[in-house]
Amino acid sequence: MGVQNRIRYYHYISGVFANQQLDPLCCKCKAFANSVRIVKDDIVEFERTQESNICCLPQELQRIFYDAKKTISILNPPMNAVGQKKAGNCKMPEGICFVKLSKAIIEKI
Repeated sequence: MGVQNRIRYYHYISGVFANQQLDPLCCKCKAFANSVRIVKDDIVEFERTQESNICCLPQELQRIFYDAKKTISILNPPMNAVGQKKAGNCKMPEGICFVKLSKAIIEKI
C-alpha cells in the first residue's frame, strides 16, 4: 500500500473514531478500545518509518496526516472496556460493528 493511501486511511479512521467516541455504546466497547490502541501504535510506527516520504508529499496530504495523528492521539478509550454485543447492549445485526468494519478497510487497500 502506498504512503498516500495509508495517510488517507488514517484520516478516514480518525474521523470514525472521533465520532464513535461520542456514541453511547461504542465509546465503552472493547472493540473500540482495542482498535484505537492498535491504530495509535500503528500511526506512530508509520510516521517513524515513513518520515522521509511524508515530508515530500503535497501539503494537503501532510496536513491530513498530522490532523489524523492529532485526533487519534487524543482519543482516550477506557482501559476496562466491555464488549457491548456480548454484554447484550449493542443491538446491531450479527457481524456488524461500525468500528471493526471501518478499521477493516485497511485490508482492502
